Order: sequence, then C-alpha cells, then structure tokens
Amino acid sequence: MIWIIGGTSEARTLVNSLTGKKEFIVSVATYSGAEMLEHDKVVVSRMDKASMAEFIRTHAIDTVVDMSHPYAAEVTQSAKLACRQTAVKYIRYSRKASQAIDCFYAASMEECLSYLSEVKGCVFFTTGMKNIKDFQLIRGQNRFVYRVLPAAFSIQECVDNNVKMEDIIAILGPVSEEMNYQMFKDFRADYVVMKDSGKEGGTIDKIRACKRLGIPAIVIGRPNEEEGFESIEELLEILK
Repeated sequence: MIWIIGGTSEARTLVNSLTGKKEFIVSVATYSGAEMLEHDKVVVSRMDKASMAEFIRTHAIDTVVDMSHPYAAEVTQSAKLACRQTAVKYIRYSRKASQAIDCFYAASMEECLSYLSEVKGCVFFTTGMKNIKDFQLIRGQNRFVYRVLPAAFSIQECVDNNVKMEDIIAILGPVSEEMNYQMFKDFRADYVVMKDSGKEGGTIDKIRACKRLGIPAIVIGRPNEEEGFESIEELLEILK
C-alpha cells in the first residue's frame, strides 16, 4: 500500500496516474486540500511523527510518497522519522525551485521580517495564512494585504490577528500573471511578498506582474532539501 502525503497540486496528478493501477491512500492537512483532490481515498488529518508511524502500521503501508509543500519542513521531517521507525520506503517529491530573478531573495522568514520592518507603504502578501501573526507584529502604520485560501480557517486567522476586511483577499490559486498584475495595481502595492512555490505555485507569474508594475518582489527562501524527485514521470517509474 502506498501512502501519498498531499499538499501540492501535483498530488492530484499522481493520484490520477495511480488510480486503478496501485493500491494507495492519500492524506491532507485540510478539507480544502481534500476538495482539490476529489478522491474517495483521501484522509484529512494533521499528524506528528507518532501518529504517522501509527498510520503506517494501521494501513499496512510499505511506501510513503511525501508530496507536502516545499515549506512544510516539519511534515517532511516527521515523515522521514516515521518511515525510519517503521522500516518502510520513503520517497520525496519536491517542486523544482523557480530560480527567481529580479527580486529580493530573503534566505529565511526572519530575514524577510527584518526587511519588512524597515519599509513604508502597502505590502501585498501571497504567502497564505501561516505567518500572518508574525507579519502583523511588524506592520506599524503600513497597510498589509493578505491573499489567502477561501476557507473558514484562513479567514479566522485574519480575524484573530486584527486584519481588516478590506485587507483580505480570499481566492484559490494559482493566479495568472494578468490577475496578479491587476490585483497588485488595484491595491497599490509597494511590495509583494511570496514563497518560492515553483512554476506550479505561480511564483514566476507573480514576479512578472511585479516587474511590469515596477515594484519589488520579495521571495522567502525555502528549506534546503538534499534529496527527492522533481519529475512526476520519474516518480511513477520508481513506483512501478
């Protein structure tokens, strides 16, 4: 039995490719993730190392395919440890980095926060809900606009951190270059903050929109990964 740890849109491609050919089960952390997959073998659960090991035993897993988001470092680390503990095969799929140019590249969240603490104006965040609390702490008198998933927990995170309704955009990405351009323009963004989610995550389209508007794109670096596949085709060959 294969366990696919979802978290990226590529998981849906793998699920479609394996359906009817291999026995598998998929897990995602949120119901919005399950909705994107639209498959009857999806489990919604947030798991630590211990619960992952139990999941492996319960479902008689022999191979784990970690397709979690490049920035979900804790998930990846827990999955590796759980596989080691239960002696099952671990395979990592990681999106290819975008090799972003024409941007300010922050090596870490801390470096990004330090940079933003010195800016003035409107900052447009496309980084989701995870670090809203950190960003709000350094907002000062600036306007911070957050683009998040159209899900209750995303909106609640904004509300809990005193984000005004006029500063919330709820939309399911990835978003095209043209739509990014129009949003950044309409909100009069002076800076746009993003993660390096690769081409599939829309990073290149965001940077191109920023370049057209002449505003700085701030890219938060992803955790270093020394292993893994960047091609679905290679991944499928291994799973055969």
